Amino acid sequence: MAGTGKGATARQRLFGDRVRQRRAELNMSQENLAHRSGLNRSYIGSLEAGERNPSLENICRLAKALKLDAADLVRGAQTKAGRR
Repeated sequence: MAGTGKGATARQRLFGDRVRQRRAELNMSQENLAHRSGLNRSYIGSLEAGERNPSLENICRLAKALKLDAADLVRGAQTKAGRR
């Protein structure tokens, strides 16, 4: 697993699910999203699997590529359990 090695949190899974859902709505491959966002395809895959905790910069890059506001990707995340 990429990232911290401590396992996926509910917040990370929520974020990954939102990225995957929007990418599917746009009929976009992980490869295409990676190209549009300037991120690595394997990074996109690990984000969608909830294995990464993305930086604000990467959240904004993904939102732009997915034609969303960054807030749409993180809405409701604060109510999910994270690491303590």
